[in-house]
Amino acid sequence: MTDTLVPDVTPPSPRPVRSAPGRRRWSWTFVVLTSLAVAGWFGGQYVEGLAAVAARTPDLVTAASHFDTLPWPIRGLFLVHIVTAAVALAVGPFQFSMRLRRRSIRTHRILGRVYLIAVLFGATSGAVTTLWNSMGIRGVFGYFMLDVLWAATAWLGFRAVRGRRFREHQAWMIRSFALTYAAALRAALPVLVLLQLPFSPDTSLTELFDNAIHTIAPWMGWLINIVVAEWLIARRGLPGVRWSTFREDRRSVSATV
Repeated sequence: MTDTLVPDVTPPSPRPVRSAPGRRRWSWTFVVLTSLAVAGWFGGQYVEGLAAVAARTPDLVTAASHFDTLPWPIRGLFLVHIVTAAVALAVGPFQFSMRLRRRSIRTHRILGRVYLIAVLFGATSGAVTTLWNSMGIRGVFGYFMLDVLWAATAWLGFRAVRGRRFREHQAWMIRSFALTYAAALRAALPVLVLLQLPFSPDTSLTELFDNAIHTIAPWMGWLINIVVAEWLIARRGLPGVRWSTFREDRRSVSATV
């Protein structure tokens, strides 16, 4: 019997796999850049004044042109909503920086307070001005739900960290920033409108854009983002939404009264 000769075959080298921290870093960088870009764009557009913006680009800034016709208290609240939402969008991503938390927990806490105040003011002013929007009942319901959830998630995150429930705090802040980031996702609405053009030859671009503004915009950003947020929370093993959280929060509030 002769031994079978087995050729010496070198196994192929495994394909390099990007590490989880590397993927997170790239994802975080993308979120930071898009958040700052959208915050700067919205802030730059509206801080100059609703009337000036509407006069320059009336077809693009439909919200500004609509609110510019309303009484000054509503215009003022709308401006507060835009500015505070831009602040929350610009500050929010840095709260998820592990490096920042390790180097300066004090900076993390200061930015957290700025974010919380911006969200509470932005959500409150947004909920009020939503009643005067030009999108009808769908716009009122969609944006009002967003503002309520936006304020609630930020407040529950604050209550969790005050109770030193840090993993619960992290989960609530992921939900909160997912709702904040809805503004960035809504900025992609023109792209979705352009994608519909080949399938709607008899519909003008203006009609497609108006239809998207009234039917898609109030729901597009926050529904998609909250699903992604829950997926991230489950993937990281963070606490899910529990009714006990709300009961504990009510007990802690009543105990302080």
